[in-house]
Amino acid sequence: MSNVKWTTEDFQVFEIDGLDDRMEALTNIIRPKFHELSEIFTGYFSTQTGEEFFGHVAKHARRTVNPPKDSWVAFAPYKRGYKSLPHFQIGLWGTHLFIVVAVIYEAPQKHEMAQRLLANINVIKSLSNDYVISGDHMQPDAFPLKEARDEKLEQLLVRLRDVKKGEFLVGRHIPANEAIQMSAEHFLQLAEKTFDELLPIYEIIKGNN
Repeated sequence: MSNVKWTTEDFQVFEIDGLDDRMEALTNIIRPKFHELSEIFTGYFSTQTGEEFFGHVAKHARRTVNPPKDSWVAFAPYKRGYKSLPHFQIGLWGTHLFIVVAVIYEAPQKHEMAQRLLANINVIKSLSNDYVISGDHMQPDAFPLKEARDEKLEQLLVRLRDVKKGEFLVGRHIPANEAIQMSAEHFLQLAEKTFDELLPIYEIIKGNN
């Protein structure tokens, strides 16, 4: 059972000035929670997919000046990294918690992945109205699926296919004020429910459907 309970302090980490001070807070306050989630969900994904999954807690090692505006733990079936593969994430911005499946620009087979998603777009459209989609993992904003089903969803998938920097993320965003009210058990249930609903999309991306 998870002990991960989100607090106001977690989200306030992203208000701390200076790279060193913010990184120290990330390391001491948020990363232990990501490591715990890594232990829980690597087993979950390995069981659900039949592949061995690994957790990757963001290190922000390349940053030398600007402090990170978000942080996360990613899950993928590769021990040495995740960015070149479709992957799952649980993470925080200062404004919200996110639980998503993502294809980002480093993925070398983006064109084929996007084609499969376009061919099975109704699977994404069938998700509930509290889901969101995004075309940029570097930005906190996302489009509510209830407003994006008709045009924006297809536009983002075409961009994923045709544009080198194109990306696609789909999942749930939980505002910070709601996340801090969740018990550890409630959050774990929501995360697992979200991943249960995203796994068919992951399998389409992988070409396993």
